[in-house]
Amino acid sequence: MSTERTAPYAALLLRVSLGILFLAHGLWMKVLTFGLAGTMGYFGSLGYPPVFGAIVALAETAAGVALILGIWTRAVSLLTLPILIGAALQHGGNGWVFSRAGGGWEFPVFWIAAMLVQAGLGAGAHAVRLRLPGACRAVRAA
Repeated sequence: MSTERTAPYAALLLRVSLGILFLAHGLWMKVLTFGLAGTMGYFGSLGYPPVFGAIVALAETAAGVALILGIWTRAVSLLTLPILIGAALQHGGNGWVFSRAGGGWEFPVFWIAAMLVQAGLGAGAHAVRLRLPGACRAVRAA
């Protein structure tokens, strides 16, 4: 099988997997498990403005949905980088291996690399293609 035939499906698999991870972290963990108030409190306990907790939770949720659907995949992938860099910095002092107390840094750093790969690949197969208001052509999702 040629790369031209399989690459769009590889990008699809990566995109949907990353989208599910963002939903798991944003919607299921930060919104449904801890609640926005709990998430905001946690961010405040780390020394960040508590509203950052709500912003991150909603951004991760929106990114997850957009990635799963394949909407503006390259832009969404790049826009997640500040959140992921922040997570890597937050976990950096905990050492290697995410199962350690406080979580290690390798998972957020790998996630950064995966988002950069997704941005490079584009949406791949089965992506929703949306027109920007006033645009004269459809946005290429692949």
